[in-house]
Amino acid sequence: QVQLVESGGGLVQPGGSLRLSCTASASIFSISTMGWYRQAPGKQRELVARITSGGMPNYADSVKGRFTISRGNAGNTVFLQMQMNSLKPEDTAVYYCYADSSGGPTWGRGTQVTVSS
Repeated sequence: QVQLVESGGGLVQPGGSLRLSCTASASIFSISTMGWYRQAPGKQRELVARITSGGMPNYADSVKGRFTISRGNAGNTVFLQMQMNSLKPEDTAVYYCYADSSGGPTWGRGTQVTVSS
């Protein structure tokens, strides 16, 4: 079973930056695509960015040019990061890490990002 541990998030002013991190540990399951979704109050959860095991990223149009997703690994652990720059109030949401593996998808508990002056 994949274990996900998220960190980062918080309160930042518009135009500021934050970095989200997610560590995925798996014993017998291999981790493939990982990424971040977000959910704002009253809205559906939406894809923000994802990255394949080969390092190919994919971004939502709303974050292209502002967010950068990256990953690295050590043994059975995958380290996922997302650098968020030029943050806007509309980026405010709970951000969820997810990982696809041979055991199915796994979600993190979520971390709050609030962009406000």
